[in-house]
Amino acid sequence: MSKNYPETLGRVPLADQITEMLVREIKTGILPDGERLPPERSMAERLNISVGTLRKALAELENRGLLTRVQGSGNYVNNSLDEANVYALFRLELTTGPAAPSARLLSVERLAKPAQLPPIGDTAHAFRFRRIRILDTTEAALEEIWLDGRYADQIEAHTVPDSLYRFYRDDLKFRITRVEDRVSVAPLPDWAPDSWREHNPVSWGFIERLARDQDGQPAEFSRTWFQPEQVRFVSR
Repeated sequence: MSKNYPETLGRVPLADQITEMLVREIKTGILPDGERLPPERSMAERLNISVGTLRKALAELENRGLLTRVQGSGNYVNNSLDEANVYALFRLELTTGPAAPSARLLSVERLAKPAQLPPIGDTAHAFRFRRIRILDTTEAALEEIWLDGRYADQIEAHTVPDSLYRFYRDDLKFRITRVEDRVSVAPLPDWAPDSWREHNPVSWGFIERLARDQDGQPAEFSRTWFQPEQVRFVSR
């Protein structure tokens, strides 16, 4: 949202043009679901429009169901929360093409944060999830996920579904809206099941992800190991 707009632009009312610009950014994921918009005054200044014009545009977004106003908190993007959106940030697929994701939880523990964990919040503890990621029926990846402890006091394994992002949204009441992925290669972790060590690769595809919540704050750090002969990382 770094564009500048004069207060009059062509024959289409400026508020309508701002509305359509924001709709495009929401639908293409530039403004992801759950994102909190900047304060109205700073947002209007950034767009070089009046606060009144911006409010007209935001009111239309609210009418279309694309914006939720929370008194005392701000304006939040409200894109449709269907299954596709829950998996919008999922980047693994089989080499034969996309496949339905699921997961098998190996463990979830509340632990003191290890020294090498990147900053994901101020609490001294975090929740560590270890899982096998499954694509269709193929065991595709191993995942180790660290969630900052500010979101929950305890998490029981039987409450954790296949989609952690859905769990965060529905049960822990926050959303992952942005991620940064770093892709390289690495050996399997020492906690990998014995059956995984029978595979051929010495080096596996390796993803480190830092995920941020709707306020832009680091919330989760994860490591994923995947079999490069069967699985690939795809960002669209």
